Amino acid sequence: MTARVADCWGVYVGKIGDGIERALMTRPVPAGASALRFLMRAEKGSTKHVSRLVGVSQRTVQRWVTDRPEMRRRPSAAHTKRIDEVVRARWQPRVRARQRARAEEDGFVIHTRARFGFAAPAGSSDDPRVRWITQYLPGEVARELFAARDAGAGEQQQTVILARALGHAYFREWGRRAHGLHIAFSDVEFAEFSIG
Repeated sequence: MTARVADCWGVYVGKIGDGIERALMTRPVPAGASALRFLMRAEKGSTKHVSRLVGVSQRTVQRWVTDRPEMRRRPSAAHTKRIDEVVRARWQPRVRARQRARAEEDGFVIHTRARFGFAAPAGSSDDPRVRWITQYLPGEVARELFAARDAGAGEQQQTVILARALGHAYFREWGRRAHGLHIAFSDVEFAEFSIG
């Protein structure tokens, strides 16, 4: 049961996935030694359960958390990365569920820096260029993003969803102008989401 919870939440990679994850949390995810302490508390001090989650032997976890300084070992970089993934997947599950429900109901604001442009001849003012955009998007976009993410969609598929939504909201002003305009959205440098 414990491993399935971690797999269910997963860790989302890419600028868009990271931005969504940050928006769903109200406090920073523990990192480093704090991450290991969080896992030990979550598993009620069981080094056996933590070892299963991280994919190492129980003895290795015991070496990481021992009170005897001469016996204590630090997790390797690969183990630290895995610990961070497991902690991120288990951090604030009820808060994340509430934030997700709020985003799906009320929408969210995206603040992004990416390459935007239109299908236009090279050298025109509509040629794709890096732009900063801050835009409110409705709950239906959030629902589509979360559904795609839950289905295992990668960064590229999430980019397509956001490009379509930003094209409609920002460039076409919710369908009031620029009918038939095709938006290019790529090279996402920054994506921050605000919920509520």
